[in-house]
Amino acid sequence: MKEKPIILLVDDDPSILQLVELYLVKEGFDVRTAQRGDDALAEFRRTQPDLILLDLMLPGVDGTGVLKTIRRTSSVPVIILTARDETIDKVLQLELGADDYITKPFDMKELVARVKAVLRRTSGPESEKDDTLSFPGLSISLSQYEVHYEGKRVDMPPKELELLYYLASHAGQVFTREQLLEHVWGFGFAGDSSRTVDVHVKRVREKLPGREAHGWDIATVWGVGYKFEVKA
Repeated sequence: MKEKPIILLVDDDPSILQLVELYLVKEGFDVRTAQRGDDALAEFRRTQPDLILLDLMLPGVDGTGVLKTIRRTSSVPVIILTARDETIDKVLQLELGADDYITKPFDMKELVARVKAVLRRTSGPESEKDDTLSFPGLSISLSQYEVHYEGKRVDMPPKELELLYYLASHAGQVFTREQLLEHVWGFGFAGDSSRTVDVHVKRVREKLPGREAHGWDIATVWGVGYKFEVKA
């Protein structure tokens, strides 16, 4: 993360842009703004921000389209800002790779706190503590936000990496989907929203093919959840 973190704020409401920008600048952030989805993508490519605050209802390219496009090439943290508060909307955005979801109207102090929390998680601790987990063929560094598998770096968005790290750091322990939502995402949903965990596990597995040959796996415990299994 840069010395002065850059935040790309995307919303088609000028009054929201002005208010949120004011608060973020006061907190020491360098804020760039866009009111259209296509302009947001252009600004993203130009400035490479540290975090994106993204509205869903945008002219040009909507917020979902912006998130999908960004996730093809980048794991930059994205927080959704939207008036949509249905669980299905939250689940969809999280499955697409969003790091957090804030519904309007929101409290500015809470918004700033959640921005800082996401940046802390994705930038890693300031100390040089070695928090790397190593298994045959696999290395996961939470401080560097890097995964290496079979000698090559694997591109994983923050939530995929955090999910893998959490499971691997508790090898052998079984977690329900609700527990993983709470520990990795920081909140839980009711009903079918735990599908978010299933989607992320599927993506992590796809990026680590042949893992069973190394003596470990992300195993499904039917009727319960998942565990990082290390074979003797």
